[in-house]
Amino acid sequence: MAVGRKSLVESVVEDLFERILGAEIAPHEPLPPEAQLAQAFDVSRLTVREALKTLQAQNIVYVRRGLGTFVNPPDQWTGLEAILKAASRGIASNQAALRLLEVRRMVETGAAELAARHATPADLQQMEFANRDLKAAHAAQDLDAVTIADLAFHDAVFRASANPFVPVLLGQLAQLLYVMRRETSAFPEVQRHAIKHHDLILDAIAFRSPEAARLAMDAHINQTYEDFEHYISRQDQTPPGDG
Repeated sequence: MAVGRKSLVESVVEDLFERILGAEIAPHEPLPPEAQLAQAFDVSRLTVREALKTLQAQNIVYVRRGLGTFVNPPDQWTGLEAILKAASRGIASNQAALRLLEVRRMVETGAAELAARHATPADLQQMEFANRDLKAAHAAQDLDAVTIADLAFHDAVFRASANPFVPVLLGQLAQLLYVMRRETSAFPEVQRHAIKHHDLILDAIAFRSPEAARLAMDAHINQTYEDFEHYISRQDQTPPGDG
């Protein structure tokens, strides 16, 4: 019985979440009453109540006593899977991208510093291979290959940190990182910026300078902020190749 109930709860959670993502229920608007939802999904009110608790635990919805359950805006959600789904559908995508850059700065600058202390010859080789692939993809104007090589370089830095938590932390964001990195990397100038900064980061790590590695990665994230603002955020930006 527990398995069946869990399945029903998950089904209701997914359906309600899809309605929220599809803007059928806007932020700060109420969900239908429990009884109405139970009838619509052909489940018990207890199942609906458990589903609502699941959404509330991720801050997707909030309860106003005596008034009902209401939808929170996406920037207040705390469930990773929900945030990733919203961002992948372009819901508050600019905001999600900036928040992701904040996370990258916190994690990646520390990872670069650790990599300068712990990187093995094999780690350095992986970074060199990723940079070589990035330069080749840039020359070939292969956007998918550019994105893959870009992510591979950062992944090599994570692993060189010798801290197993680092790749796990950002590994969960892999799909979102790919989508956003591909969007920005569509511009050749952004690719050139990445190549330049990757070379500087690799040099600092290879020279075993933790402070220089941290500063080099921080400069790279700063450049990424600038590129995002210049090429993505501006609505009147000319697409690449049109200028």
